[in-house]
Amino acid sequence: MAVSPQLQAAIAAHRFGLGEPNLGVVGGDAQGWLTAQIGPADAARGTGLLDTRQALALVAAERENRQLAKNPPAGTTAQQVLAGHYRDTIAADARSRLATAAASKRPFAERLQWFWANHFTVSLLKGSTRGLVGAFERDAIRPNIAGRFETLLVASTTHPAMLRYLDNWLSAGPHSRVVAFEARRANRMEEGPRVSGINENLAREVLELHTLGAESARSGVYTQADVTSFAAVLTGWRIARDPVPGASLFDANWHEPGRKNVLGKSYGEGPDALREVLHDLAAHPATARFVATKLARHFVADEPPPALVDRLTAVYLKSDGQLGEVYRALLRDDASWNADPAKLKTPEELVVSTARILPGGERLFDGPQIVTAGGGVVGNPALAVIGLGQRMMAAPSPAGWSDRAEDWLGPDAVWKRVEWATRVADRAGRNVDARRLAAESLGPRLGAETARQIERAADGSQALALLLLAPEFQRR
Repeated sequence: MAVSPQLQAAIAAHRFGLGEPNLGVVGGDAQGWLTAQIGPADAARGTGLLDTRQALALVAAERENRQLAKNPPAGTTAQQVLAGHYRDTIAADARSRLATAAASKRPFAERLQWFWANHFTVSLLKGSTRGLVGAFERDAIRPNIAGRFETLLVASTTHPAMLRYLDNWLSAGPHSRVVAFEARRANRMEEGPRVSGINENLAREVLELHTLGAESARSGVYTQADVTSFAAVLTGWRIARDPVPGASLFDANWHEPGRKNVLGKSYGEGPDALREVLHDLAAHPATARFVATKLARHFVADEPPPALVDRLTAVYLKSDGQLGEVYRALLRDDASWNADPAKLKTPEELVVSTARILPGGERLFDGPQIVTAGGGVVGNPALAVIGLGQRMMAAPSPAGWSDRAEDWLGPDAVWKRVEWATRVADRAGRNVDARRLAAESLGPRLGAETARQIERAADGSQALALLLLAPEFQRR
């Protein structure tokens, strides 16, 4: 069925973007509007943001804080000293992530940044990543979302945040010089830090979550032997003791010597081997299909049309993993413009899309609270997302946050959405014409029954609550 330009504008704004208060922003060429946004993500907004080098300096300074915590200043506890070390940085990162998305004129690029940050998850739930997650997204993900997948893969795999998150910075080859030294020291019964040996976490997740996919393991594309060999390739990739530009480094003393076989190919020792393995992984047909499937699932349906996945896979392989070409193919495909919204907004998407459609949206995240154009305070946006069940930059596992509607639709989750929408509407509804906003922001996606309910609302607050809770707004 042909989709009208007006409906295409609504789909572009909500499925591929993050919501618009008026579909006139999209104009009459929805595909052109989205295609023009393909490129590196915009620089993050906000103050107090650290680059990777500065974030590593903050991590290094934690040692001093631990010493201070042994004798905390009067009126404070050791727990307060330690907890406060990263508080401002983590808060600034969360505020920036929301503010950048809420104010972006390139919401498709911003959504892609979110997608890839979730694909290459680094989570605050791992204590060793505190202070680094925001820098990881800004330095490794944002500049690379529209280049070759290989570039994004290398940047994420070698970033200090990923090396710490998946423990590679402590991984030593069993025949490395540092392990041999450790053995000699143990024989002399000398005290000192212990080297734990090789760690397979990063190797496993790069294969299973970042490139080939778990299905490839089940179908025999790679085996446990490949994980172990790839982990040996990764040994030696560590973090500079004194932060320097680039921040990660290859330390030959920790590297497993000799050649390694990964997916049937032999690789030499040294730092170049990792680039060679990542190059081959990025070019693998299984990686092309895995990436195509995830993109189609994110934008189109929890169970994406197989034909769409096939077409995106073919474009990936033909273009040597040029992500911009894959995005263009996604936007050109009729399956992407199905009129029925199949995806459910995550809590973060819901909060940001609400901010974007409310008047004065470009100012909503400038401070610690959402402040509407009329001066009403909606609440701390980061806490709002947490209250809805999603702590930003703190995914529960290396697999990231789920991209399936069923995982966000439990009874408790639905009730939290009702409570939050009601609170927002109580505080902002008096300053918003929800009837007009519904028509202008949803366009032909606004169903007759929803329009009728909003029209019959007792007051502005109830009308806005009905808009925020409408299936047309909750889904994309």
